[in-house]
Amino acid sequence: MTALIIDGKKIAEGIHQEVADTIRKRTAAGYPVPGLATVLIGEDPASQIYVRNKIRTCEKLGIHSVAYTLPADTTLKTLEELINFLNAAPDIHGILVQLPLPEQIDEYRVLSLINPQKDVDGFQPINAGMLSRKNSTPWFIPCTPAGILKLIQSVEPEIAGMEAVVIGRSSIVGMPTAQLLCRNNATVTICHTQTRQLAEVCRRADLLVVAVGHSKLVKADWVKPGAIVIDVGQNRVEDASADKGYVLTGDTDFDAIVPIARAITPVPGGVGPMTIAMLMRNTLSAAIKFSV
Repeated sequence: MTALIIDGKKIAEGIHQEVADTIRKRTAAGYPVPGLATVLIGEDPASQIYVRNKIRTCEKLGIHSVAYTLPADTTLKTLEELINFLNAAPDIHGILVQLPLPEQIDEYRVLSLINPQKDVDGFQPINAGMLSRKNSTPWFIPCTPAGILKLIQSVEPEIAGMEAVVIGRSSIVGMPTAQLLCRNNATVTICHTQTRQLAEVCRRADLLVVAVGHSKLVKADWVKPGAIVIDVGQNRVEDASADKGYVLTGDTDFDAIVPIARAITPVPGGVGPMTIAMLMRNTLSAAIKFSV
């Protein structure tokens, strides 16, 4: 067996095209251009790259984007005032506050302030709560988990009854991914640093999602033959022979798992492109809902 390499970049490009085509048709019909506001606090290099990539994609697809970059010592009051302004702005349909936030700012408080109908990141507590409730529909699903589901369904459209294992319980990826898989009727186990016999638990998985930020944590003998493996990790590993002085690795031992799995995402080029693609789709959805 040789695993199918799930091309997240190609799937994301298809979503981009759908979004761009829909925006062109809607604007031609007189509907407003979707608007996305990004808020970045501080100078975290990774966050700067993420926000810059989001802005570039907005420009490419025809989404109006406004970027707010605030100093690391920004107060909660200043951020609250900005979010209240964006909540009321008629040309802004989506609001994204880049995480993590500086220590002096209460993340839960900030996310709570965002209008859930503009919460295109899906982290506002109302949306997060509705994702966890049966028979309720959040305004938006977090972008990375939504992208993960899309990648899985590109291989296996119907996941009902499959056994899924999610390694990682962050509120951004691990927990909402587990909830989303459960909503699609998979049987889900959430693993973390205190999980006993982790490798044994992983071997049961028809779907294995790894999101821990630990280079090559998951070895080949942890993977059930024929499993679908989604690697969310993006780890910089020093490598003097590489042009940039480092290489990007995932949370799985990719080369060793390819002969065993049914399908696997590469790093880079797997989950990463899907996160921005789903953000663009959420922003368009927000604009459509506001225009109804």
